Amino acid sequence: MAEISGTGIGQGIAHGPVATMAAGLEPPSDAPSKRTPDEEKQAVAEAVSATAAELNARGERAGGSAQDVLEAQAMMAEDPTLEESVHDKIDAGATGEYAVHTAFAEFAEQLQELGGYLGERAADLADVAQRVIAHLRGVSAPGVPEPGHPFVLVANDLAPADTALLDLDQVLAVVTTEGGPTSHTAILAREKGIVAVVGTGATGLEDDQIVIVDAENDVVIIDPSEEQISEATARADARAAAQAAPITPGALSDGTLVPLLANLGDPDGAAEAVELGAEGVGLFRTEFLFLSNDEAPSVESQKKSYVDLLAAFAGKKVVVRVLDAGADKPLPFLTDEGEENPALGRRGIRALSFHEDILRDQLTALAQADAETDADLWVMAPMIATIDETEYFMNLATELGLKTTGVMVEVPSAALLADQILKVADFASIGTNDLVQYTMAADRLLGSVAHLQSPWHPAALRLIKAVADGGQVNDKPVGVCGEAAADPLLAVVLVGLGVTTLSMSPSALADVRAELLKHTLQDAQRIAQAALDTGNADGAKSAARAAA
Repeated sequence: MAEISGTGIGQGIAHGPVATMAAGLEPPSDAPSKRTPDEEKQAVAEAVSATAAELNARGERAGGSAQDVLEAQAMMAEDPTLEESVHDKIDAGATGEYAVHTAFAEFAEQLQELGGYLGERAADLADVAQRVIAHLRGVSAPGVPEPGHPFVLVANDLAPADTALLDLDQVLAVVTTEGGPTSHTAILAREKGIVAVVGTGATGLEDDQIVIVDAENDVVIIDPSEEQISEATARADARAAAQAAPITPGALSDGTLVPLLANLGDPDGAAEAVELGAEGVGLFRTEFLFLSNDEAPSVESQKKSYVDLLAAFAGKKVVVRVLDAGADKPLPFLTDEGEENPALGRRGIRALSFHEDILRDQLTALAQADAETDADLWVMAPMIATIDETEYFMNLATELGLKTTGVMVEVPSAALLADQILKVADFASIGTNDLVQYTMAADRLLGSVAHLQSPWHPAALRLIKAVADGGQVNDKPVGVCGEAAADPLLAVVLVGLGVTTLSMSPSALADVRAELLKHTLQDAQRIAQAALDTGNADGAKSAARAAA
């Protein structure tokens, strides 16, 4: 028996025989083309168009975040920069297949060098290239194996097009040698509730070998004993029972209420979130309305989307974040082009205040949607760093008719000033991804500093506590809407630090609800203190596990 370590996604555990992903297509020959450049370019254009259409169709079938991911892949396929590179290689005598292979590989290498989130998109780009080449050859693209029985899928990494449509009656769990917690495999596995351990490195696993995939403990156990299999089965059954239990409000075992809310990126996910037990929405991202446009959408078009969302949560709290553009989400009509360090530049509320007409339109649309529906609408501003910014947003929102307005705490200065900011704002919501990035001076898009990007780090936990303390002093609610809330044990720590609500991907709600019910508020405070008393992220997580 041996163990392979990786990054577990969620709290699941599963066991079964391995089935490995087939190798990709054979690389194309570098022999010169026997066709004219125009003929090669036409063939590539048709293959790219067919690939994009196929990805979009898969996205429509999958829905949710998977649709966003696959639509982004379709856009990759048709990227003008890639097309220009392919044409240059064809003009130099290459075949269409070889031009696609080399142009996409060169761009993927650039993404890998950037690391982090962008580095993990390299796998998506490689998958697009394989699909285009398969169309050029008239063959099927490589995909998920079908051994004829339930199996544990082992792959270097999974393409979003494969992950989005996995047959969950057949795929017991997923193990990848590459990828990390922000890879699309991880994102989609978390959303679909797939047991997964990613980033294991070379596994040496072979078809039909029996393994246990233990996401909660970040390990894959090879050739387990009967006793280990029995224990894994018991844990899986207990988790299934907890998830199948009647949905109750989020609470600790002593009755302390902790509302559990959903993070959503568009109104389409509302029905599923309600079905999975979301007590409202803790983060509604509005970027989907803006990112695909050359200009800001009208008040009327925005209002329609907001009405759809609010109508799905009648009588419940819905927290909407106004447009958060900049850094990795530039917009031609809002953000500055060519900033040397956009993560530290004009983004979030800084960009919106500079283009106040866009902010006014969005707040107006939200106020109109609120007037037509029965949800409890809360609206917050992203990237608040100062009291002045807080006052600016609160005054403008109040002027335009919004009743409950607050701030995102993603910048350490806002956390340190929380007691003052929450004298002005109605509430605060902590975005842990950016808070960790700015606290640790570690760009979350850079793989070279990925080891510093953990919400478990005591420095980040202390800032979260400072915000919670500011909320208690002012009798104002403080939530967490970063995906840190989706980690059940970390959720307990956050409550112990004084956080009053937790918001996460809907698929994580059941695990977090079940974990909270194991602990009293006093337990949560003790577990949180154990994490705070350490000096690094791994130590904090280990201390919390021991204390729990």
